[in-house]
Amino acid sequence: MAKKYDFLFKLLLIGDSGVGKTCLIIRFAEDNFNSTYISTIGIDFKVKTIEVDGKKVKLQVWDTAGQERFKTITTAYYRGAMGIILVYDITDEKSFENIQNWMKSIKENASAGVSRMLLGNKCDIEAKRKVTKETGEKLAKDHGIRFFETSAKSSINVEESFLSLARDILHKSSKKTVSQIL
Repeated sequence: MAKKYDFLFKLLLIGDSGVGKTCLIIRFAEDNFNSTYISTIGIDFKVKTIEVDGKKVKLQVWDTAGQERFKTITTAYYRGAMGIILVYDITDEKSFENIQNWMKSIKENASAGVSRMLLGNKCDIEAKRKVTKETGEKLAKDHGIRFFETSAKSSINVEESFLSLARDILHKSSKKTVSQIL
């Protein structure tokens, strides 16, 4: 049977426990939201095929456990990832501060040149905001990566952020192909 996609990209979501990684993936892959919190044990993934610049791109989106005790399991999945999404909760300053540790983890475990993106999740809870949008934008700019504020609950910027990262990876991979030919 012929494959029904042009590209397969493996994406990984990382960040502290409780920031909404699983909810973002479920919103993206199934357009659904569940307000009951169930902590991810180890690792899980969902698949969704999207269209990027006229190409069918199958995204394998891996969901990692944010707890320290699962770190050795989850870091093993960094290697094959073409895109890594760092997620923090805008109502939880500690989850934002820990992004630096997650960045370090990417540097130590992921392939060089992996596409990265920063998401400030739960932007629908404006009244409880602890991390300003400008602070998130600055951190992303300092690392030379894209930034979005998202809400899995209200479906804000979820589709857009995944599409943006997939487009970055697609452009990066087509540049590599061209340079290999030349």
